[in-house]
Amino acid sequence: MLFSTRAEYGVRLMVELGRQASERPVALGSVAEGERLPLSYLEHLVAKLRKAGLVTSQRGAHGGYRLARAPEEIDMLEVVQALEGTIAPMECFHLDPEGKVSCSHESDGDEACATKLLWTRVQGGVTKALAGTTLADLVEFAEGHSDGRTTTKKPAVAGAA
Repeated sequence: MLFSTRAEYGVRLMVELGRQASERPVALGSVAEGERLPLSYLEHLVAKLRKAGLVTSQRGAHGGYRLARAPEEIDMLEVVQALEGTIAPMECFHLDPEGKVSCSHESDGDEACATKLLWTRVQGGVTKALAGTTLADLVEFAEGHSDGRTTTKKPAVAGAA
């Protein structure tokens, strides 16, 4: 499953806002320069994030953007959905407003889609991973790697003793 540059750049923007979390708003131009991202694209993304209630803006000479909530209160599922929309592993995969999964292939005939179980599990796994990762987690990770240090935490390996 591939996410677009909207998700990549938007998450990078949110991490930078989280790293600079203070009373002072962050100029989008400084984020664009620091992250080497196109300013015009970030303007488009920050509008989506603002509409979703994830960032706020302040106009004026000392204006810019800041997080609407603490980094610990923002999970990556919110961010990615604000930028990408519904997370769907296949084009035929659709979520209705109640969260029920439907497959456009099911309307082709009377039989259930043979792969619906697989794609439902993939979607659930991705959603769970995003929901279980906060902006604070990413900020902490970024800060631990910004000066060349490596983290002392090692990810658990399945089946390791």
